[in-house]
Amino acid sequence: MTDANGIDALPPTGKLLGLDLGTKTIGVAVSDGLRYTATPLETIARTNFTADAARLLELISENAAVALVLGLPLNMDGSEGPRVQSTRAFARNLAQKTPLPILFWDERLSTSAVTRMLIEADTRRERRAEVVDKLAASYILQGFLDRLRITP
Repeated sequence: MTDANGIDALPPTGKLLGLDLGTKTIGVAVSDGLRYTATPLETIARTNFTADAARLLELISENAAVALVLGLPLNMDGSEGPRVQSTRAFARNLAQKTPLPILFWDERLSTSAVTRMLIEADTRRERRAEVVDKLAASYILQGFLDRLRITP
């Protein structure tokens, strides 16, 4: 597990899964194999770690993912709070179930940015609740993909 500076741990090509880890749901997005675009994939309703991890492992297999990018919910000042500790613990536990690299990407404001976009698109509140997590995962993953393209 590493932050985005550990991109050297990534294979040169292959799909990435992006995760927006919430207390009630996990938003999941997937990149294309050349890593240009992120697409929302699914929202997993969280139950317990074993079930959550099992579904993630299925998605890894179904999409032939080569790495995971997990949104890191830093505080606005860049410090780490309880949500970051929880995210890192989830990543440590997931790392015991998969050999894939797990990288972290700063997710500050991702959910609020996606929510604003959905409001501007006049999306109904019920529909926003259904899609915001997987769209946030896509937003996080797209930020990571954009960073990959500018890293020498």
